[in-house]
Formats: sequence, C-alpha cells, structure tokens
Amino acid sequence: MNKQAIQLLFKTLQAIDPEPKTELNYQTPFELLIAVLLSAQSTDVGVNKATAKLYPIANTPQAFLELGEEGLKRYISTIGLYNSKAKHAIQTARKLMAEFNGEVPKTRKELESLPGVGRKTANVVLNVVFGEPTMAVDTHIFRVSNRTGLAPGKTPLEVEKKLLKAIPKEYMQYAHHWLILHGRYTCTARKPKCHICPINQECSWAEKMVT
Repeated sequence: MNKQAIQLLFKTLQAIDPEPKTELNYQTPFELLIAVLLSAQSTDVGVNKATAKLYPIANTPQAFLELGEEGLKRYISTIGLYNSKAKHAIQTARKLMAEFNGEVPKTRKELESLPGVGRKTANVVLNVVFGEPTMAVDTHIFRVSNRTGLAPGKTPLEVEKKLLKAIPKEYMQYAHHWLILHGRYTCTARKPKCHICPINQECSWAEKMVT
C-alpha cells in the first residue's frame, strides 16, 4: 500500500471515530493492566463481565494479594485460561508491591518484567495509559494489516515494525484502536463486511467482495 493510500485510510478511520477508546473497562492503570492480562484468548465482553464483579472487591495490587490466587479464581473462572491468569495476576501484584511501590511502571522493559505481561500487553498499557505511540498487534490488527496490504508480515512483531514505519505520526496515537475496531466489526475473520467497508478503496485484498 502506498503512502497516499495509507494517509487516506487513516483519515477515513479518524473521521468515523476521532478518539477511539479501548473496549476494556478500567479506571486505573492497574485495572487496565489486569484487564489486558485477562483478555488473552478471551473477549473484551467476557473480561468486562468478570472485572465488573472483581474490581469493586479488589482493584489494587495489595487488594489482590489479600484476595489471594484462589479467591481471584472465583471472580475470573468464566474467562479462558483463568488458572494461569490468576497465578500471573497475583505474581504481578506481588512484584508491583515489592519493586514498584504498587504502581504500574512506565517503561516497556519494566512492564515486560511482570509475570504474564508480554510485548502486546505492554504496548497496550504504554499506549492507553501513558500515551506512547505503540502498536499492540493482536489477531485483528494482524489480519487487517495483512489483508489490506497495509503492513503484511508473517509474525506479529514483523507486522508491528512495519506498522510503526508506515503509519503517519499524526495518526499513531489512535492507530492501534482504529485497526482493532475495524478488524473486530468490519474486516472480520469470517464473512468480512467488504460491501460496507469505509476503506475498501484503499484495501488491496484480492478476495474482497464489494457490491
């Protein structure tokens, strides 16, 4: 995809939703960190249902430690992989208390040192909480980037690096959300809605259906 098409693509997405927000519900950096940790291979809707009951009871590292791993499991048992996620969440809470005064750190290196926090989770926190121009490549962004020709790549990291180079600086702050939402609701894995896609003219997908 050439620079002109990329510029038009993001200009179009910006016009539809100028300041998109994450669909995960949170009030504090710690709440977002835990929500993103819980969202791996799970839906935001499912995570929000669980945290709606969890956060009024425990929404700080100290409160998580007081709740304990078994106590946490009772609140997140509806979420996939909840056993390992509960373990990581408690370990993360413990490390935040021990090494970061209970605060969510602001650097990638420190975030990725937390149990269960990988590059994608760190990117989300850096972007949403701290306003960093990062790109967290999930399945939606990976699909949209490859399908449209925006940033084709064989791995999430490859796609991430290409996106960071391709996306104009003025769109970087919200690009992550625009691409996720586009993949979630329009450029879906099955039966993509090409006929109503606002960026179908910029898309180079050979199989797109526009009627």
